Amino acid sequence: MLRAGLLLALLGATPVAAQDAANGGKVFRKCMACHSLAKGVDRIGPNLHAIAGRPVASEPRYAYSAALRDLGGEGAVWDDERLGAFLADPKAAIPGTKMVFAGLKDEGDIADIIAYLKETAE
Repeated sequence: MLRAGLLLALLGATPVAAQDAANGGKVFRKCMACHSLAKGVDRIGPNLHAIAGRPVASEPRYAYSAALRDLGGEGAVWDDERLGAFLADPKAAIPGTKMVFAGLKDEGDIADIIAYLKETAE
């Protein structure tokens, strides 16, 4: 009985999609007009080198919106959940952001970009 219940639970479980950093690099090309991953290289948007795990609004050479500065002042960090929400819909995730990109609709692409951001920070 226990085995049958376990088997049914496993069959009903939703598989977690594997993250593909290589695809994340391809998708990140959409971001490169405004953001750089190279240490110390600035563009229109803040530098994203080692963004994963970094405090929000912590790039010293960028003039963040009040919304992001406030969030950073509260101790928020760019963890997977916050990055994912922001990449999906920046204006809904952080109302008042200056980010003009509408967001990514594909959850797989979002997970892949997060994997790519982590990989490039190493």
